Amino acid sequence: MEGESQHFLLSARARTLDLKRVARMSEEEAEDAFVALRYCETDGEPFCHHCGCQVVYRINRTVKNRKTGAIRTRRLFKCANCLKQFSATAGTIFASRKLAHRDILFAIALFTNGAKGKAALHLSRDLNVQYKTAFVLEQKLREALGKLQHAETLTGAVEIDGAYFGGYVKPSTRKEHRRDRRKLANQSGKRKCVTIMRERKGRSRPFVCSEVEGAGLVPYVVDIKSSRMFADESKSYDSLEAIVRVDRIDHSKSYAEGDVSTNQAESFFSRMRRAERGVHHRIAVHLGAYADEMSWREDNRRISNGEQFLTIAAAGLHHPVSRQWKGYWQRRKAA
Repeated sequence: MEGESQHFLLSARARTLDLKRVARMSEEEAEDAFVALRYCETDGEPFCHHCGCQVVYRINRTVKNRKTGAIRTRRLFKCANCLKQFSATAGTIFASRKLAHRDILFAIALFTNGAKGKAALHLSRDLNVQYKTAFVLEQKLREALGKLQHAETLTGAVEIDGAYFGGYVKPSTRKEHRRDRRKLANQSGKRKCVTIMRERKGRSRPFVCSEVEGAGLVPYVVDIKSSRMFADESKSYDSLEAIVRVDRIDHSKSYAEGDVSTNQAESFFSRMRRAERGVHHRIAVHLGAYADEMSWREDNRRISNGEQFLTIAAAGLHHPVSRQWKGYWQRRKAA
């Protein structure tokens, strides 16, 4: 329509990431990008993580593959004080990597551009790597994003709500054998509740827990002295009225009355459902990680994909080694 403003995602401001440029980067350029993001506090100047010394030297270390006999050169740093050697990814969530720097950057770019997420199978085909490699890399990125999401306390107008995900039960072929899948007795037992607390036009923090447990987390997540909360008619939130101002909306009568609604929380659930049905399909096992990713995407939907790309890469480079995902498949194999 004439005079109607253009949606942000359709504007040029939303497209500042050039996938072609990332794909054409040399390994040296990609490593330099890692160094610049890892040491952004010192303007890209590396320092030793063991002793804090800022005098480090670049060295080239020759590594020989025991199986194939191929020889490659690793670019490392060496501390002038403690003489320890380290790389740009040492001590980060990308530690012990086997993928090249360029491949990791390209994977992050593809992960960023997934509006409803990026399926690990799709990523494995794009990178020509095993599904296991793509799956673990994406889970590491979700872990780093989760740390960002849970870093700060929520304030102001905060909405709280819960919804269930996972545990799909296929209906019977014949009508007379079908059961009401809403009843607990007819469910798979894998279905879990995600409780979201979300600032209006601000941050959000998801938790995989029941609505009653989510209400119990409010004093630890929300600054109750300077906040006003919005919830639906569920009895799970009755206890909140004793510690914070809570405005309730009865969804059986309306979805919004003035400024009283939980529409921002429902917007997050809408994104989660689209990701479950259209991209990932099975998310119950690692539901918390997927919830963290979708809350981050929802909170940052109004910034360009270039900024999102830099944020994800920097979050991974400032996150410690993942104790859950480092050697994940090796542990499963040993068990």
